[in-house]
Parts: sequence; C-alpha cells; structure tokens
Amino acid sequence: MRVLKTFLRPGWLLLGIFVVAFAAACFVVLAPWQLGKNTETEHRNNLIREAENSAPVAIDELAPPGAPFDAASEWREVSMTGRYLDQEQVLIRLRTAGERPSVEILTPFQLAGSDRVVFVNRGYVRPGAGNTVDVPATPSGDTTIVARLRKTEATSAGKEPRVENGMQTAYTIDIGLLGPATGHPADDFYVQLSPNQPGALGEIPLPQLETGPYLSYGLQWLAFGLMAPLGAAYFIYAEVKARRAAKDVPADASAPPPPPIKDKDRIRRELRGAGTSSGNDVNAGETAEIGGGAVGDSAAVNAKLAQRYGK
Repeated sequence: MRVLKTFLRPGWLLLGIFVVAFAAACFVVLAPWQLGKNTETEHRNNLIREAENSAPVAIDELAPPGAPFDAASEWREVSMTGRYLDQEQVLIRLRTAGERPSVEILTPFQLAGSDRVVFVNRGYVRPGAGNTVDVPATPSGDTTIVARLRKTEATSAGKEPRVENGMQTAYTIDIGLLGPATGHPADDFYVQLSPNQPGALGEIPLPQLETGPYLSYGLQWLAFGLMAPLGAAYFIYAEVKARRAAKDVPADASAPPPPPIKDKDRIRRELRGAGTSSGNDVNAGETAEIGGGAVGDSAAVNAKLAQRYGK
C-alpha cells in the first residue's frame, strides 16, 4: 500500500497523464499524419511515372463531359481542340517558380463544336513593378493543345476569387469557384499546358519523384510513442527497487558508530579502576590517611601516566 500511495502523489500522476497523452498523440495523430503524407507522395509519384510513359489521348476518353473526375487519371496528357477565351483569364497569385515570385495564368478553353469549357493553366509570368502583370496574348481561332489533367484545388476562407485592377484574381485553382466567377461553369478539374504548346508561358515542371522525409518522420513518432511508456516504467521500477532496498536495511545500521576512545583516556580509566581496587584491598587505612581514595587513585594514575608518556 505504501508503494501505491507513492505513485498517487501529484508528481507521479502528472507524469502518467503526460506519458499517456504523448503516446496517444504519437500513435493516433503524429505518426499517421507523416505516414499518410508518405503514402500520398508515393501514390503521386506512381501516377507521374505512369503518365510519363503514356501517350496523349482525347480528353473525352479520360474525362468525359459531366462525369466526376477520376483521380487515377491525374497527370495523364490529353489533347483537345478549341479556342482560348482571353477575356476571362484569371491571375493565380502567390506562386513561385525557380524560387522566385510568379503569377500563373489560367485561361478558359472552349472545346470546338460544344459549349464545354476547360480551364488551362498556361504557365507563369513574372510580376512587374507595382505587382503588375503583363499577360501575353493567346493564339486566335481554333487551336489543338496537349495538357496534363490536374485535380482542382481547395480554397481557404478569405481567399476567394476577386477582381483586382480589372483582372479576375485568385490564390488557388478552385474550379468550383472560378467557373461561376468567370461565367463559364466547368468540370471539377483543370489542365496544365505541356511545354511548347500554343499559348504556353513559363513552364511549370513536374514534381520531383522523391518520397521526402515523411516515412522516417512517421517511424520516429512511433518510436517516441514506445519510448515514453518504457521510460516511465523504468522510473517506476527504479523507485520501487530503491524503496525495497531502504526497507531491508536494519534500523541501527544507519546509526553513526560511537566515537573512538583515545589511548590516554582508556588507560586512565583502566588505571583508575586498578588503583581503586588495590587501594581498597591492600591498605584502606593508608588511603584514608592520605586524604581519601579519590586522591590516592588520582595520584597513582598520574604517576603511571608520567612513567609511560613522560608527563
């Protein structure tokens, strides 16, 4: 019971709560978060590898009109014929290219012979003085282009599309919002123009095929989640062991030893006892005449000490 009471103290209770909370966070939140990002990155890399080894196909083959976008077809190249709608272009700000600020240009593209509109990311341009953007014109008339399918992005609160300096501006390519904003409702995807295509601007390279540190980070969080309870168990074991060892020690073992008796004091006591005994046994009368046993004893002791130590 005493051991149990020890671990019910506030310090041990706080340690237990911290260990449980930390281990739960590692196993439930932190490790799955990093391992999930690793899985997503590997999945994206597999799609890019497959797309690089596939020839372009007609857009209706991979993305039929009105059908939900198939995420498995992302990064595949498609071809389509139609015309750019320059008047409804969108500036996608807060982008970088080559570690420098850039603005991507998103232009609606109407397919020939239909009312279907697909948004095309033509690439990037560099902002000028005062954050102005000079957008090169697109080819006029019907044009055939090749581009890669991309899924739509999400928009954070407060980052909805808006008109700035007479141009439709956005911070993410959210087709669900950009379609109504430009007056051209479109399917829930867009395409990224391939290099050297009509209307292409600065090339947006494909992501590098690397998994990043997510797997190692996930494994580290799992290891931390295991180490926390193991460390707590070790401290508990050490505390119990120390208390048992203290309990097994005899009560007088911890008492300090008696101070050592000096040689002079020991001899003085021995001689005093011997002198008292001899004085009583041999001649009690003589001792009394000298002035009492105590005086005779003291004189005898001093005489013997003087003989032994020279004092």
